[in-house]
Amino acid sequence: MERGGPMRIGELAERAGVSARALRYYEQQGLLPARRAANGYREYDESDLRLVAEIRSLLAVGFTLEDARPFVDCLRAGHEAGASCPESVAVSRRKLAEIDAEIRALIRRRAEVAAQLTYTCPGCDLFPAEADAAPPRAAPPRAGTPRRRAATGRLRGGAKLSPREDRQ
Repeated sequence: MERGGPMRIGELAERAGVSARALRYYEQQGLLPARRAANGYREYDESDLRLVAEIRSLLAVGFTLEDARPFVDCLRAGHEAGASCPESVAVSRRKLAEIDAEIRALIRRRAEVAAQLTYTCPGCDLFPAEADAAPPRAAPPRAGTPRRRAATGRLRGGAKLSPREDRQ
C-alpha cells in the first residue's frame, strides 16, 4: 500500500511496524522531522517511512539511536543508502570494533569457565552446547512401517534404494 499524499502518525506507525509513541520519540530525538498540518496533526511521507525503516534495522543489530543519526542524516541528504556516507562508515567501523572486543571477552570468559570445569570435574564434557545445537534426528522407523524417501532419492538414515524399490 503506497500512497502519494501525507500520512498521519497512525498510518506511518502501522506501515513501519512501530508504535506512534516510538515515532514521537524519534521526533523528540531529532531523527524524524516534525512537520505539522494546519490542524496541528503530524504529517509524514514516504521518505519518513524509509527513515524509520533505517532506524529500526540499525536498532535490531545493536546500534543506538545516537549511532543511527549519521545514517538518517545520510538518507536525508539524498543518498540511496544510509551507510554510504563517511560518518556512517565510521560508526559502522566503531560498532564492528566493539563487537570484536565483546567476542574476545566472551572467548576469555568461556576459557575461564572451561578451565574451572576441567579442574573440578575431570572427564566432564566441555562442549555440551554443540550437542544441543545439532538439529534433532528423526527417530528410526519402527519395524514393519514403510520407509519414506527424502527428496534426494535416499532413505532417511542414508541408505540408498535399489532400482526395484525406487519404482514402488
